[in-house]
Amino acid sequence: MGWELHTIASFDGHRHTDSSVQYTHLSGRYLADKLARGMEHIHAWRIQALTFPGASSAGVSR
Repeated sequence: MGWELHTIASFDGHRHTDSSVQYTHLSGRYLADKLARGMEHIHAWRIQALTFPGASSAGVSR
């Protein structure tokens, strides 16, 4: 659902992911958007589980 740490490190020009963790700071807008996308994903999963009982435990992709 998001960027892999190695991708961020490469994008930032860092050789090591530790540098990216230390120096990359995400904006509030980015974090809010990521949270909203995650909540949409959870909501869709819940609707599917309520619409098709047992589907979530039957290996239906989320």
